[in-house]
Amino acid sequence: MKIFLWAILSAVILLAGIRYIERHSIYFPMKAMFSTPEAAGMPYEEVYLKTSDGKRLHGWFIPNGKAAFTVVFCHGNAGNISHRIEKLSMLRDLGLSVFIFDYRGYGKSEGVPDEAGLYKDAAAAYEYVTGEKNVPADAVIVYGESIGGAVGIDLARKMPVKALITEEAFSSVKDMAAIAYPFLPHFIFSSRFDSLSKIKDVSCPKLIMHSIDDEIVPFSLGQKLFDAAAEPKKFLKLRGGHNTAFLDSKKDYTEGIRAFLKGL
Repeated sequence: MKIFLWAILSAVILLAGIRYIERHSIYFPMKAMFSTPEAAGMPYEEVYLKTSDGKRLHGWFIPNGKAAFTVVFCHGNAGNISHRIEKLSMLRDLGLSVFIFDYRGYGKSEGVPDEAGLYKDAAAAYEYVTGEKNVPADAVIVYGESIGGAVGIDLARKMPVKALITEEAFSSVKDMAAIAYPFLPHFIFSSRFDSLSKIKDVSCPKLIMHSIDDEIVPFSLGQKLFDAAAEPKKFLKLRGGHNTAFLDSKKDYTEGIRAFLKGL
């Protein structure tokens, strides 16, 4: 009996350790705000909204009076919305309005991040844009960077949108775990972020961008995601780091998005 109890205790401790590693490997939230859109000369509205499970989220709505489309921006797993000012400025210069929000536990948003929660957060952002801002669904573009790609794909699969753009997104946690933790079986991780199985159900036009030089999410996973996607779809190869490719390949990045928008 003692051996049995020790075995159970050891298993519980091991699982708790794995969950700790998992959480701290996936989410890197920062509470302190680094800047605001105003610092980059962009007018903006500070927004607070509630999720379906009662979490209070913080975001910014950055209008463009000439915009035909509004972006729901799902950011990556580190920092907060204030670390995306330069990219937001580039998107606005492309003629887009942008709503960017912080997931639960990031920036000024309440709560603790987890996969199900991030999906709820994106749904709340979509409801804000289509409800409070009265943006028609066929004028909404979902943009997801890195882990935000998984969040954006989930949203675009569930809600009607005009288009989906992903940047440096991965195919699934299973595929990422095989690279980062090859000595651990993938099924022990509770997070799935299974974009590979979801993207085939996203019917809107898709632009998938990925850097050949991405040192965090291998290019092959971006290619795998693209291959699984249903038409219509476009693939844009960039150069540069995981977090800097949009700057390292600024011309290709902006012209690629511009051409995609023109095709819409």
